[in-house]
Amino acid sequence: MTILKALLLILIGLSGGLAVGAGLVAFLTVLGIVPRLAQITKTHAFIHLYQSGIIAGAVFWSWIGLREAELYLVKDVVLVYGLLAGMFVGLLAAALTEVLNVLPILAKRIHMVDKLVWLLMAMVLGKVLGSLFHWMFFAPFS
Repeated sequence: MTILKALLLILIGLSGGLAVGAGLVAFLTVLGIVPRLAQITKTHAFIHLYQSGIIAGAVFWSWIGLREAELYLVKDVVLVYGLLAGMFVGLLAAALTEVLNVLPILAKRIHMVDKLVWLLMAMVLGKVLGSLFHWMFFAPFS
């Protein structure tokens, strides 16, 4: 690999990381997760710890992802982790939907305002069934 190719690869990697990081920060800022968490738990004095925890978690798991490390965990731990991770992703998606008012706009555009509950249930069941299908049939082979 020539020096020019190596420098180009470094530039592309750093640019991609910067774009993803900026997107994550913008996403968390728009949702107001950290201030809302401090408000709900009445722990404004620890808001810097929340921010440090988010940064440390992002850096640690990015490093683990780059090293392609394998974690050998007990089945019960994996089940609990999977449940908590799924809840986190679902709640984050719900928070984003709430902030952007996606559901009312979508319901209005597809002329289903009177059937909003059915639309929401279809989305939830689709997500659950799709996730179960993936984890039951594709995850064991990867």
